[in-house]
Amino acid sequence: MKLLLDTHAFLWWMQNDRRLPARARARISGGGEVLVSAVSIWEMAIKIALGRLALGGVDAAHLDDLISACGFRELGVTARHATCVATLALHHTDPFDRLLVAQARLEGATLVSRDPALLPYGVPVLWR
Repeated sequence: MKLLLDTHAFLWWMQNDRRLPARARARISGGGEVLVSAVSIWEMAIKIALGRLALGGVDAAHLDDLISACGFRELGVTARHATCVATLALHHTDPFDRLLVAQARLEGATLVSRDPALLPYGVPVLWR
């Protein structure tokens, strides 16, 4: 199974945070392909710059290194991904999440997210 981590799932994985459910953690560590979108790194960078996210000991200039350090694969944002966003209903207004939905749809990935607003899009979502 190909997994695409929502930003919070990626952060909670790195921090070994108990908010990431055991089932999701088991699937992530299960040996399948795990993707982290460049859009998640962008979202983290913005939140760090705004003072809304702190990652102790992590140099914000090297956020991209966190993906490979976890053994995951970076999923770049393509024009095809961005164009797909135009076809999505406005169930969710967050641009980061809408792009993750488009990427999951086009890449055939299951989103790992706790966000129930993603469910109406019909992409597989793993959480509990």
